[in-house]
Amino acid sequence: MDRLDIDELPGARADLLCFLVATLAASRTLTYEWRIDHLVESCRIWLARNAVAMHWLDRVLLGQLALKIAKNELQDSGIAVRQSDVPALFTGEMTLNRASTVVQKMMKLCKESL
Repeated sequence: MDRLDIDELPGARADLLCFLVATLAASRTLTYEWRIDHLVESCRIWLARNAVAMHWLDRVLLGQLALKIAKNELQDSGIAVRQSDVPALFTGEMTLNRASTVVQKMMKLCKESL
């Protein structure tokens, strides 16, 4: 299967960034740690699920941005992810739940950060 470059798919970079931020925030809420292994695996899963290719350096840079947003900017933007919020961040297929107001706020922040 041929993969599109991430920049050939409109909105894909923001979607991936938001997915990574949500994953980091959920992981932190549940484990009390910043799990970089979850970040790396989530990036791989998202890229495979969407049949999208991304240069390894771009993945690292986007991952660093996701960590920065999750660690510093969510709280500053009034976005708190509590344990009760975690199931609502994702659908049953582990994609972003776009109906969630928390995800909507994260997406706005991610788009502004790109």
